Amino acid sequence: MPTPPANPNIPANLPVDSVCEHLPSEERERQIFWKLRWRTGCSQLRHFVTKARLRTSLVVGLSLLFWCGLFAMFYGGFDFIIKNVGPPGVAYHAQTVQFIFTLFFASLQVMLIFSSGIILYGGLYSSVEINFLLTLPVRDSRLVNYRFQEAVFFSSWGFFLLASPMMVAYGLVVSAPWYYFAQLPGLMLSFAYIPCALGAIACLLLISRLPKLRGIVVGTAALVIISLAYLSIWQTLSLSHDESVNATWFSETFRRFEFTRGEWLPSTWLSNGLLDAARPYNQDPNDLPWLESGKYLVVLVSNALLLHVIVLWLGNRLFRKSYCSLHSRQARESRTGSVWIDRIANGFLFPLPKQTRLLIIKDLRLFRRDPAQWSQFLIFFGLLLLYFANLDRFRQQRADLSAQTWVNIVSFLNLAVVGLILSTFTTRFIYPLISLEGKRFWILGRLPVERDTILWGKFLFAAGGSWLPCAGLVLTSDLVLNVSGMVVSVHQATCLMLCIGLSGMAVGLGAMMPNFQEQSPSKIAAGFGGTLNLVLSALYILAVVVLTALPCHFILLASSGGVASQMLKAGTLAAWLGVGLVSSLVLACLVTIVPLRSGLRAFRRLEV
Repeated sequence: MPTPPANPNIPANLPVDSVCEHLPSEERERQIFWKLRWRTGCSQLRHFVTKARLRTSLVVGLSLLFWCGLFAMFYGGFDFIIKNVGPPGVAYHAQTVQFIFTLFFASLQVMLIFSSGIILYGGLYSSVEINFLLTLPVRDSRLVNYRFQEAVFFSSWGFFLLASPMMVAYGLVVSAPWYYFAQLPGLMLSFAYIPCALGAIACLLLISRLPKLRGIVVGTAALVIISLAYLSIWQTLSLSHDESVNATWFSETFRRFEFTRGEWLPSTWLSNGLLDAARPYNQDPNDLPWLESGKYLVVLVSNALLLHVIVLWLGNRLFRKSYCSLHSRQARESRTGSVWIDRIANGFLFPLPKQTRLLIIKDLRLFRRDPAQWSQFLIFFGLLLLYFANLDRFRQQRADLSAQTWVNIVSFLNLAVVGLILSTFTTRFIYPLISLEGKRFWILGRLPVERDTILWGKFLFAAGGSWLPCAGLVLTSDLVLNVSGMVVSVHQATCLMLCIGLSGMAVGLGAMMPNFQEQSPSKIAAGFGGTLNLVLSALYILAVVVLTALPCHFILLASSGGVASQMLKAGTLAAWLGVGLVSSLVLACLVTIVPLRSGLRAFRRLEV
């Protein structure tokens, strides 16, 4: 992309100092951009209320439900600590709660750094709006601040959703004084601002100083961080099979995560501020909890303001130069021929017609070339694989009925979790596949390929590409939990039905309600069709898992002997399991065939 054109209102031969004299004052710039943000926010809010009521209601309702669930969980956990460890003022109480707070906030701190840097990169260097703003008589620091504010908002809303129920629950459990709740907003805002500013600083420095090695540096850093995180979690869970979760395990875990309690970390400042604010007043004039917590609040606010100044200074010095360097780099030569991944995929797809194989390989190439897709896929499924591989380290080594029942319940919950994560991926990446063709759709229309073949190719790509990792995850969970062969078979059949049904639903609804005007897959998935697909996917997963989980659960109870075996007959339960599997299969066929048929009809009549 060429360098943004100069502003016609400013002479081209003026030096930089003279150009700055023609710019509006900083106060005027601030007023203009805040007015722009206010109007944009009101317009988006009006759109959500009038034209996206279903999505808005679902987001607000599910967020409230999620917040209330977290609050209940944290309230019960802190109440357990009070009863078994002691109230505030006891040494073990402070150590235990500080360990929870520092580990929790340190994890969110790292996430905020990465998310803010990625969001700021998209807003500053990959936005159409910024191309227009660069032509206006506006300071570069104001543009960076404008986008940085958006990055702070979009990257930190998850932090507030996760952290606020824990803080409120702890304050209510320990009967914290009023100033604890009064200081919560300031502590949370100042803490969230610090890692977001660090992420913005890292983004500006990386883009400006390493124009040719950005991909290598980012990829290496991400690989190192992921490896260290996996190694840390693995060492934390490295118990032998004959050990249980006891005091020794907790002491060792407390020691291994000692680095999260460093005094130089903002997460430690936030944790200490919360603990001091929640301490009861002990009538000692030299011990003022509100003053001690206020000191940590001042430290957080002062560091946040300092980092804000650094972000603006770096933006004024580096942004425009790094923007021009990024968009004027020489394009790489395109490769000719297929790579080894395409050749392997073509070998696996040999039973399909050649046209369908080529379309599937095209979608596979697009998936590989989009880091947003494969990175999220690897992160979520990698974390699930790590969790499934360590399930037996928390399992009590008992053979009684309660332990076996727990194992069976956890195995089906794992299956449901895999299905729910798959539903988010099909909604986010599979549903927009047709819409993302956009203005280039006429190319597919001119090909000597029937439109049905295009849609079937996308369905097979989604179903086949999702079944392999999902089936592997579910099989890993079952082998680690050592469930019976019947449960393993039921899980694999259920997983296959989930993959086929979710893929058919996403492809069919995407063909029925395409949006060729939008180029952002996240905005396409956030529309009415994407929201409808997500809701229907969740209901489908719930129905299929319940139809197969309940019969297996009761069969396990009946095979254990005792009262359950007298009340429940094995033959009846086996028939119930068969009916459940058949019903799930019928439901999977309906969920797959009905949307696909409707999508095929709409796709044939589509004119672009």
